[in-house]
Amino acid sequence: MPRRWLRWSAAAFASALLIACSSKPPVPDWQMNAHASAQKAIEAYLSGNARVEKLEWDRARAEVARTGRADLLARLELMRCAAQVASVVAGPCEPFEALRQDAAPPERAYADYLAGRATASQVGLLPEAQRKVAASGDAIALAAMEEPLSRLVAAGALLQAGRASPAVVASAVETASAQGWRRPLMAWLAIQVQRAEAAGDAETAATLRRRITLVEQSGPLR
Repeated sequence: MPRRWLRWSAAAFASALLIACSSKPPVPDWQMNAHASAQKAIEAYLSGNARVEKLEWDRARAEVARTGRADLLARLELMRCAAQVASVVAGPCEPFEALRQDAAPPERAYADYLAGRATASQVGLLPEAQRKVAASGDAIALAAMEEPLSRLVAAGALLQAGRASPAVVASAVETASAQGWRRPLMAWLAIQVQRAEAAGDAETAATLRRRITLVEQSGPLR
């Protein structure tokens, strides 16, 4: 059954790129191809397979580029950056920034949200689930998010903004663990190790390191 992966991204504006209704005219090939490749790329990234990820993102970009629309390409780049934020990769979304001038306000708001610098006025432009977490920074609102990747993205955005409580980090760890997503799991576990060490809790830090070792035994991140 296909993963409802768009919920974690800015679904309100991504739907124009990747979602179609069966009662409408046939979906263009580029749309279906971009959807399939982007989905495979995200899954490969989260699972730790960089080779497949790059191959599929290149295919997705090529399909979207056929339209000649920079705004659609900007949406695609945001999806990739959202997966990176979910995996605790800090920094600006450079591929999107190169296209920012052609992006609509919701895309710009989402990019700033991922970077942890969304303003109060931008929060209203975010997808509803992300909006609630961005406004409250609350671990309860985070746990209420049904889609796992959406939850991880929200946790990553809170971390970027310096608002990730221990409960937020724990939620991210267990979400990644339940899905078997090695890349974000190891990254969030490393955050827990750092915090345990900073608190002088050597026992907890050792337990977390053992958990990281177990994940590493499943194979290297490629």
